[in-house]
Amino acid sequence: MSRPDRAAACSRPALRWTALLLGALLLAACQQQMADQPRYQPLQKSTFFRDERSARPLPPGTVARGELREGALYTGKANGALVEALPLPLTLALLERGQERFDIFCSPCHGRVGTGDGMIVQRGYRRPPSYHIDRLRQAPIGHFFDVVTNGFGAMPSYAAQLPPEDRWAIAAYIRALQLSQEAPLADLPPAERQRLLGEKQ
Repeated sequence: MSRPDRAAACSRPALRWTALLLGALLLAACQQQMADQPRYQPLQKSTFFRDERSARPLPPGTVARGELREGALYTGKANGALVEALPLPLTLALLERGQERFDIFCSPCHGRVGTGDGMIVQRGYRRPPSYHIDRLRQAPIGHFFDVVTNGFGAMPSYAAQLPPEDRWAIAAYIRALQLSQEAPLADLPPAERQRLLGEKQ
């Protein structure tokens, strides 16, 4: 092999490595430019928008992903009217959860049995209506969910503290309280009926 041929053979691998190295550098440079794109930092001033805020307000009606809350479970309404029936299965666990949440959030004003004589009322706060008046006994169950969700009169909204399922549990427990205070004698088991009739005589 002549000297020029030997030099050409030796330079081929060097050229390959040089080309690979240059290609890698070019790719790295492109990636770095893409990673360092111009962007605003949070709350940074912007000269592009008239209000000079880089953080743009959300368009009206924007809903966070996974947070679209439609239907009776979330609104208490169907076709624009308050629902008459509980949108969850009525179970003992639901009533127990409703009692627990009611005792924490509602009884300070409404009292343990819903007569409106809670501890806060006894200390001068405005008295809420009893759950046992005809107007509230005849109200659809969606009314109680709606009031807990949106507030009413002096009562604030509890939507931030109670998820929809807990608000329905409270509504179901209020119905149980109403039944407990006005249950017809015929609805009681025979042994309980006899006991009550014996106490009255």
